[in-house]
Amino acid sequence: MHTTDAAAPRQPWPFTGREDELDVVRRSLSGARRGVVVTGPAGRGKTRLVTEAARGTDCLRVTGTPRSRHLPFAAFAPLLPEPVTLHRALHHLSGVRTLLIDDAHLLDDASAALVHQLAAHGRTRLLVVVTDDEPVPAAVSRLWTGELLPRLALAPLPREETARLLPADAGGTPEPLTANRLHRLCDGDLRLLRELVDAVRPGRATGVPGAWRWRGPVPLTPAVRERAARLLDRARGEERETLDRLAFAEPLPLDADDLDLTALEHLEADGLVHVDDHDRVRLAHPLHGPVLRAAGGRLRARRLARPPEDHFPALDAESAELTRRIARADVATVPAPVGDWLVGEGAPVPAGYAAVRARCARLRGELREAAAWAREGLHGDPDDTSCREELVRADGVPQPGRDPYDAVRLGAPERAAGRLTGVFADHADALARGDGPALDRVAEELRRRGFLLFAAEAHAQAVSVHREPLAARTARTRAVALARRCEDARTPALAGLVLGELTARQRQIVTLAAAGLSNRQIAERLTLSVRTVGNHLYAAYTRLGHSGRRAVVVA
Repeated sequence: MHTTDAAAPRQPWPFTGREDELDVVRRSLSGARRGVVVTGPAGRGKTRLVTEAARGTDCLRVTGTPRSRHLPFAAFAPLLPEPVTLHRALHHLSGVRTLLIDDAHLLDDASAALVHQLAAHGRTRLLVVVTDDEPVPAAVSRLWTGELLPRLALAPLPREETARLLPADAGGTPEPLTANRLHRLCDGDLRLLRELVDAVRPGRATGVPGAWRWRGPVPLTPAVRERAARLLDRARGEERETLDRLAFAEPLPLDADDLDLTALEHLEADGLVHVDDHDRVRLAHPLHGPVLRAAGGRLRARRLARPPEDHFPALDAESAELTRRIARADVATVPAPVGDWLVGEGAPVPAGYAAVRARCARLRGELREAAAWAREGLHGDPDDTSCREELVRADGVPQPGRDPYDAVRLGAPERAAGRLTGVFADHADALARGDGPALDRVAEELRRRGFLLFAAEAHAQAVSVHREPLAARTARTRAVALARRCEDARTPALAGLVLGELTARQRQIVTLAAAGLSNRQIAERLTLSVRTVGNHLYAAYTRLGHSGRRAVVVA
């Protein structure tokens, strides 16, 4: 009998991108601390985080379940004798060193009271996991509102870290626009992400050199339907009609003649639509439009869908806004939902728009995305010079004579004298003076404005002019970290940085070492042995091509 890959058990995704949060949870298990409450929406990785933090410790685990909420001490049944009182349960668990309580929002009242008493009076360290937007027993919510335990609200996994997860489960790397789309649709829900990848990778994704590509409708998987249930269950005809109109034509002007304002008010109150500063109405979540379009059927789509050229005014507005942001030297955010929607659905986009998106991505240091947008524009217009130019520049390497700032990036600030303004002029001035601290300050301002590659280069230039070894080490570490976010870009300014592939733990320990912590201090912070820290540092410096702490500052 032939066995398909789909029948094989799925391997868990690697743990990535949560070094800071992992450090917080691990530190909650040391010293006089009593633990931590980790909260966040379903699917964000809360349980995986605390499980990873407790790995290697003597930790017991209980889990709340919806069907046993009426049974006293149901969650603790495996750990407690029968019958039991709260006082006896507290005494019985007093010797437990670490206790992980998963899905604590589903605890029965007796179990919730026991957790509260353990936090208030016991010596047990507690790792408590609570899902947002769910009813929570008062005894559990008082863990953080009563300041018994600190609360860690888990943010969505950053886009670049989400992209690192995908090759582990999808048989290859998704091209940048596909990775961006998956991240945007899932909004930090890793369970939804995995289900979407499973659904689109086998049949809907098309191959591109060295990667895979997904365009077209979103599959209505069980997880997708569950995530969009509030949307799909709208019973009122006017509200559903308004939602569908937005799905096929957003953004719509608030004063459109055929928009039902009463329906809009109800939808806005329920968090399903929002009105921007220009009185344009949009759906509130990136997943909503694709779900409504997929669920609408062919006849509804034929009635509501607009031809691609009808979206050109919205694309022109997005392009103009991005051009203004570039002129203001601030590309930290790139709001362009219509372009993202159209390219995700496989619709053509004008070459001029694609070139602006490519330029924005390049300036942000997202070099593979810049190339992808340039190719997207060339599909429709193979001779477009702007897209061809962006495709050439998508390697991120500065080219003399094309831009005065490129001279600064190449280490020749005198060639840009008097030709730059703002933060770029500050960069040229700091480099000309060989001022390491000023270069670091410029780098931080560039990072704040979204110019991650330029920030990495400024930090790298600071390394060789710093007089203090600690400052040089810190600048180097920051340059490496930013360059990694720019897809391990290699430009002349970064050539001295050996961006060896480090594990998450190695990166964390090297970062702490770069901040000046000793091996013993690192070990205490991460609850590791000093020998383990030393082994990680040795392996990291070997990969980086250096022999020790002093050598790692040399660029």
